[in-house]
Amino acid sequence: MIAVIDYKAGNLTSVLKALRHLGAGAVVTDSDLSLIESAERIVLPGVGHFAATERLDSTGMTGAIRAAIARGVPFLGICVGMQWLYAGSSEAANQRGLGHFKESCTRFPECNQKVPHVGWNSLETNSESRLLAGVGAGEFVYFTHSYKAPVTADTAAVAEYIEPFAAAAESGNVMGVQFHPEKSGETGLKILRNFLEWTC
Repeated sequence: MIAVIDYKAGNLTSVLKALRHLGAGAVVTDSDLSLIESAERIVLPGVGHFAATERLDSTGMTGAIRAAIARGVPFLGICVGMQWLYAGSSEAANQRGLGHFKESCTRFPECNQKVPHVGWNSLETNSESRLLAGVGAGEFVYFTHSYKAPVTADTAAVAEYIEPFAAAAESGNVMGVQFHPEKSGETGLKILRNFLEWTC
């Protein structure tokens, strides 16, 4: 069972449709911790403001997710769901992230390109990434975001808009994508399929 976490700020419909298209038995958790505790895989979609992730803390979902990750359950964060994997974001300085990745997310700098970054952009992938296996350099995916994670040793793919940023991150059974795979055509489905097939 794939637990798709609902913290009232995610693009659940499109994510569920994509997962079910691939044959996954996906259910929405709302704040039902038992579904997180029994999940074989967990997906955290996210859109909007980073402050909305406070609900993960107030409902106990943060602790349940942390325990699931420690058990080796594959976890995928999408968009703000990826940003939540970091220590935090300057978008909501008082709201902590999960801290799986020690860095923090920041807003794109103001310059001659508009923020947010919306639309299709290409990926420069890390050949060792299991999540992005079979995704060739230069393949395009769909983004919509104003905040981004830095490029670090855990970066699985880089994209560039104003400056290079982490388009995907991966460490053990924890993975995140800044783009929306559910809106990224065949490339996005390939990435979701890799996640569904991920094994220890």
